[in-house]
Amino acid sequence: MPKRMLIPYLALCLLPAAAHAEGARKPSVERVAQQEETVQRDVPFVPTREETVARMLDIAGVTKDDVVYDLGSGDGRIVVMAAQKLGARAVGVEIDPARIREANDNARKAGVTGRVEFREESLFGTDIKDATVVTIYLLPEVNLKIRNKLLTELAPGARIVSHDFDMGEWRPDRKEKVGDDTIYLWVVPASAEGTYRLTVPTAQGDVPATLTLDQKFQDVSGTLQIGNRRLPLAEVTLQGRALSFRTAEGPELQFRGQIDGTRIHGIVLPSGGPSRAFTAQRQAATP
Repeated sequence: MPKRMLIPYLALCLLPAAAHAEGARKPSVERVAQQEETVQRDVPFVPTREETVARMLDIAGVTKDDVVYDLGSGDGRIVVMAAQKLGARAVGVEIDPARIREANDNARKAGVTGRVEFREESLFGTDIKDATVVTIYLLPEVNLKIRNKLLTELAPGARIVSHDFDMGEWRPDRKEKVGDDTIYLWVVPASAEGTYRLTVPTAQGDVPATLTLDQKFQDVSGTLQIGNRRLPLAEVTLQGRALSFRTAEGPELQFRGQIDGTRIHGIVLPSGGPSRAFTAQRQAATP
């Protein structure tokens, strides 16, 4: 038996009511918020085993420098352990006031009230921008509903850990079994997609080039065009802001860099030559 009952009608809660009449209105912001709150209230509270909590925090690499958010924090056990055992600052977000009271009691007993906070609010509306780690134990439908919030509000490099349920087509960076539990880890990727202009070293000297990248979550592919030659890329890896790749044919070039807004900067290693600094500037999209 799964630890959480999957509620089939949640999918209906995630969509606006069907409108067959011509000119029907779109749901209001208030209506969408009510639907999201209904979804959250339908997630039953099932405590996570302490062994699993400890492993979730370990896989996320939580340290005293992290800010951990637990969305749907229940009795606060993840928040309390992150603060007590690892020295992190931690925030629990929970819609049930009874659970908030229980979580605050647990924080007091553990002596970590100065490092934790519990917010009685919807996980869909809470501000998570300062989180470096987010933990969740929700339902598959809710994971999909909140996925875009995590991708757009968290900084690249932030880690997300889920107990038992994945994020659909967003492939986890790591998956691990702990007894009967499954833990998933994702690292929020930077936005890499686009067309970039840069200069690369060749046997004929430094020449202008065009780097084109396509992206789906952390999976990136692309080409590097030098003159009339369009070279496919291989071994493309994106983790947070860190991006590396090499040319799969033609002049062998290896790139290692960091994405900083609309720029990629780092080093390029030509075959048989010393490393060189490079900066690639993303071009504005053509209307």
